[in-house]
Amino acid sequence: MPYAPNEKLMLRVLIVEDDPMMQLGLEQSLMAHPDLEIVGQAEDGYLGVQAALQLKPDVVVMDIGLPRLDGIAATQQIKAALPATHVVMLTSHQTETEIIAALSSGADAYCIKGASVERLLNAIAAAVDGAAYLDPQIARRVIDNLKPPSPTNNNANLSARELEVLKLMVDGLSNPEIAQKLYLSPNTVKTHVRGIMNKLAVDDRVQAAVVALRSGLV
Repeated sequence: MPYAPNEKLMLRVLIVEDDPMMQLGLEQSLMAHPDLEIVGQAEDGYLGVQAALQLKPDVVVMDIGLPRLDGIAATQQIKAALPATHVVMLTSHQTETEIIAALSSGADAYCIKGASVERLLNAIAAAVDGAAYLDPQIARRVIDNLKPPSPTNNNANLSARELEVLKLMVDGLSNPEIAQKLYLSPNTVKTHVRGIMNKLAVDDRVQAAVVALRSGLV
Protein backbone atom coordinates (compact mmCIF):
# COMPACT_ATOMS: atom_id res chain seq x y z
CA MET A 1 0.00 0.00 0.00
CA PRO A 2 1.51 3.37 -0.95
CA TYR A 3 2.60 5.66 1.87
CA ALA A 4 -0.31 7.95 2.78
CA PRO A 5 0.47 11.35 4.32
CA ASN A 6 -1.14 11.98 7.68
CA GLU A 7 -1.79 15.60 8.54
CA LYS A 8 -1.90 14.77 12.23
CA LEU A 9 1.63 13.37 12.25
CA MET A 10 4.76 15.26 11.26
CA LEU A 11 7.69 12.85 11.28
CA ARG A 12 11.10 14.37 12.01
CA VAL A 13 13.77 12.72 9.84
CA LEU A 14 17.56 12.65 10.17
CA ILE A 15 19.57 11.60 7.09
CA VAL A 16 22.95 9.90 7.65
CA GLU A 17 24.64 9.52 4.26
CA ASP A 18 28.20 10.24 3.11
CA ASP A 19 27.49 10.70 -0.61
CA PRO A 20 26.62 14.41 -1.15
CA MET A 21 24.52 13.72 -4.26
CA MET A 22 22.61 10.92 -2.54
CA GLN A 23 22.12 13.14 0.49
CA LEU A 24 20.72 15.93 -1.65
CA GLY A 25 18.44 13.57 -3.56
CA LEU A 26 17.07 12.10 -0.33
CA GLU A 27 16.46 15.52 1.13
CA GLN A 28 14.55 16.71 -1.94
CA SER A 29 12.52 13.50 -2.24
CA LEU A 30 11.51 13.36 1.40
CA MET A 31 10.83 17.08 1.69
CA ALA A 32 8.27 16.73 -1.09
CA HIS A 33 5.99 14.97 1.40
CA PRO A 34 4.25 17.37 3.79
CA ASP A 35 4.23 14.89 6.68
CA LEU A 36 8.03 14.54 6.70
CA GLU A 37 10.40 17.16 8.09
CA ILE A 38 14.16 16.91 7.52
CA VAL A 39 15.68 18.05 10.82
CA GLY A 40 19.32 17.28 10.08
CA GLN A 41 21.95 15.51 8.00
CA ALA A 42 25.26 13.86 8.82
CA GLU A 43 28.00 12.47 6.59
CA ASP A 44 29.45 9.81 8.89
CA GLY A 45 28.25 7.42 11.56
CA TYR A 46 29.85 9.26 14.47
CA LEU A 47 28.23 12.56 13.51
CA GLY A 48 24.99 10.68 12.86
CA VAL A 49 24.91 9.41 16.44
CA GLN A 50 25.70 12.88 17.79
CA ALA A 51 22.97 14.44 15.64
CA ALA A 52 20.44 11.83 16.72
CA LEU A 53 21.19 12.40 20.41
CA GLN A 54 20.81 16.14 19.95
CA LEU A 55 17.80 16.24 17.61
CA LYS A 56 15.92 13.11 18.82
CA PRO A 57 14.33 12.45 15.40
CA ASP A 58 11.41 10.10 14.84
CA VAL A 59 13.23 8.40 11.96
CA VAL A 60 16.87 8.04 10.93
CA VAL A 61 17.57 7.10 7.31
CA MET A 62 20.95 5.39 7.63
CA ASP A 63 23.57 4.12 5.18
CA ILE A 64 25.81 1.19 6.22
CA GLY A 65 29.10 2.11 4.53
CA LEU A 66 29.93 5.28 6.46
CA PRO A 67 33.28 6.83 7.45
CA ARG A 68 34.58 6.66 11.04
CA LEU A 69 31.62 4.63 12.35
CA ASP A 70 29.64 2.29 10.13
CA GLY A 71 25.86 2.40 9.98
CA ILE A 72 25.39 -0.84 11.92
CA ALA A 73 27.44 0.37 14.89
CA ALA A 74 25.78 3.79 14.68
CA THR A 75 22.36 2.14 14.72
CA GLN A 76 23.27 0.16 17.84
CA GLN A 77 24.28 3.34 19.66
CA ILE A 78 21.21 5.28 18.54
CA LYS A 79 18.77 2.52 19.48
CA ALA A 80 20.47 2.05 22.87
CA ALA A 81 20.07 5.74 23.69
CA LEU A 82 16.82 6.42 21.80
CA PRO A 83 14.78 3.21 21.59
CA ALA A 84 11.74 5.10 20.28
CA THR A 85 13.68 6.39 17.26
CA HIS A 86 13.11 4.28 14.14
CA VAL A 87 16.10 3.46 11.92
CA VAL A 88 15.61 2.74 8.23
CA MET A 89 18.70 1.35 6.51
CA LEU A 90 19.08 2.69 2.97
CA THR A 91 22.16 1.09 1.47
CA SER A 92 23.74 -0.68 -1.48
CA HIS A 93 24.97 -3.48 0.83
CA GLN A 94 23.00 -6.65 0.12
CA THR A 95 24.80 -9.60 1.73
CA GLU A 96 22.95 -11.84 4.15
CA THR A 97 25.50 -11.10 6.89
CA GLU A 98 25.05 -7.35 6.56
CA ILE A 99 21.26 -7.59 6.46
CA ILE A 100 21.04 -9.79 9.55
CA ALA A 101 23.64 -7.66 11.36
CA ALA A 102 21.68 -4.51 10.57
CA LEU A 103 18.41 -5.97 11.83
CA SER A 104 20.12 -7.40 14.90
CA SER A 105 21.57 -3.96 15.64
CA GLY A 106 18.03 -2.64 15.95
CA ALA A 107 17.25 -1.37 12.46
CA ASP A 108 13.51 -1.34 11.81
CA ALA A 109 13.67 -1.53 8.02
CA TYR A 110 16.13 -2.37 5.25
CA CYS A 111 15.81 -0.67 1.88
CA ILE A 112 18.12 -0.82 -1.14
CA LYS A 113 19.53 2.27 -2.85
CA GLY A 114 18.11 2.73 -6.32
CA ALA A 115 14.66 1.62 -5.23
CA SER A 116 11.73 3.92 -5.85
CA VAL A 117 10.98 6.77 -3.46
CA GLU A 118 7.62 5.10 -2.83
CA ARG A 119 9.40 1.99 -1.55
CA LEU A 120 11.49 4.09 0.86
CA LEU A 121 8.36 5.86 2.06
CA ASN A 122 6.68 2.51 2.59
CA ALA A 123 9.71 1.38 4.62
CA ILE A 124 9.47 4.52 6.77
CA ALA A 125 5.74 4.04 7.24
CA ALA A 126 6.18 0.37 8.17
CA ALA A 127 8.94 1.16 10.67
CA VAL A 128 6.89 3.87 12.36
CA ASP A 129 3.92 1.51 12.52
CA GLY A 130 6.06 -1.10 14.26
CA ALA A 131 6.36 -3.46 11.28
CA ALA A 132 9.56 -5.07 10.06
CA TYR A 133 10.37 -4.11 6.47
CA LEU A 134 12.75 -5.86 4.10
CA ASP A 135 13.18 -4.62 0.56
CA PRO A 136 11.52 -7.25 -1.65
CA GLN A 137 14.65 -7.66 -3.77
CA ILE A 138 16.69 -8.80 -0.75
CA ALA A 139 14.05 -10.65 1.27
CA ARG A 140 14.09 -13.64 -1.07
CA ARG A 141 17.91 -13.64 -1.16
CA VAL A 142 18.05 -13.79 2.62
CA ILE A 143 15.57 -16.66 2.72
CA ASP A 144 17.35 -18.57 -0.07
CA ASN A 145 20.73 -18.30 1.66
CA LEU A 146 19.59 -19.37 5.10
CA LYS A 147 19.85 -22.95 6.30
CA PRO A 148 16.72 -25.02 5.86
CA PRO A 149 14.52 -25.37 8.95
CA SER A 150 15.03 -28.22 11.36
CA PRO A 151 12.67 -31.11 10.65
CA THR A 152 11.47 -30.96 14.26
CA ASN A 153 9.71 -27.99 15.83
CA ASN A 154 10.15 -26.07 12.58
CA ASN A 155 7.00 -23.99 13.00
CA ALA A 156 7.48 -22.97 16.66
CA ASN A 157 3.95 -24.30 17.28
CA LEU A 158 2.52 -21.44 15.25
CA SER A 159 -0.96 -21.92 13.89
CA ALA A 160 -1.63 -21.73 10.16
CA ARG A 161 -3.12 -18.27 10.64
CA GLU A 162 -0.14 -17.10 12.70
CA LEU A 163 2.20 -18.29 9.96
CA GLU A 164 0.18 -16.26 7.45
CA VAL A 165 0.45 -13.19 9.66
CA LEU A 166 4.18 -13.78 10.24
CA LYS A 167 4.86 -13.96 6.49
CA LEU A 168 3.11 -10.62 5.98
CA MET A 169 5.07 -9.13 8.90
CA VAL A 170 8.31 -10.21 7.21
CA ASP A 171 7.04 -8.65 3.97
CA GLY A 172 6.79 -5.33 5.83
CA LEU A 173 3.02 -4.99 6.06
CA SER A 174 1.55 -2.98 8.90
CA ASN A 175 -1.20 -4.32 11.16
CA PRO A 176 -3.96 -2.51 9.21
CA GLU A 177 -2.55 -3.84 5.92
CA ILE A 178 -2.41 -7.38 7.30
CA ALA A 179 -5.99 -7.03 8.53
CA GLN A 180 -7.11 -5.92 5.07
CA LYS A 181 -5.14 -8.65 3.32
CA LEU A 182 -6.48 -11.47 5.49
CA TYR A 183 -9.98 -10.03 6.03
CA LEU A 184 -9.44 -9.79 9.78
CA SER A 185 -10.11 -7.06 12.31
CA PRO A 186 -7.12 -4.97 13.48
CA ASN A 187 -7.63 -6.26 17.02
CA THR A 188 -7.46 -9.85 15.80
CA VAL A 189 -4.22 -9.10 13.98
CA LYS A 190 -2.76 -7.52 17.13
CA THR A 191 -3.67 -10.67 19.04
CA HIS A 192 -1.96 -12.86 16.44
CA VAL A 193 1.17 -10.63 16.48
CA ARG A 194 1.39 -10.87 20.27
CA GLY A 195 0.95 -14.64 20.09
CA ILE A 196 3.68 -14.94 17.45
CA MET A 197 6.14 -12.89 19.50
CA ASN A 198 5.39 -14.94 22.62
CA LYS A 199 5.91 -18.24 20.81
CA LEU A 200 9.12 -17.06 19.16
CA ALA A 201 10.33 -15.58 22.48
CA VAL A 202 11.08 -12.17 20.97
CA ASP A 203 10.35 -8.63 22.11
CA ASP A 204 9.41 -6.90 18.88
CA ARG A 205 8.36 -7.42 15.28
CA VAL A 206 11.84 -6.96 13.80
CA GLN A 207 13.21 -9.73 16.01
CA ALA A 208 10.27 -11.92 14.99
CA ALA A 209 11.12 -11.32 11.33
CA VAL A 210 14.80 -12.16 11.89
CA VAL A 211 13.89 -15.39 13.70
CA ALA A 212 11.45 -16.28 10.94
CA LEU A 213 14.07 -15.77 8.25
CA ARG A 214 16.84 -17.57 10.16
CA SER A 215 14.70 -20.60 10.93
CA GLY A 216 12.97 -20.84 7.55
CA LEU A 217 9.49 -20.30 9.00
CA VAL A 218 8.48 -18.23 5.97
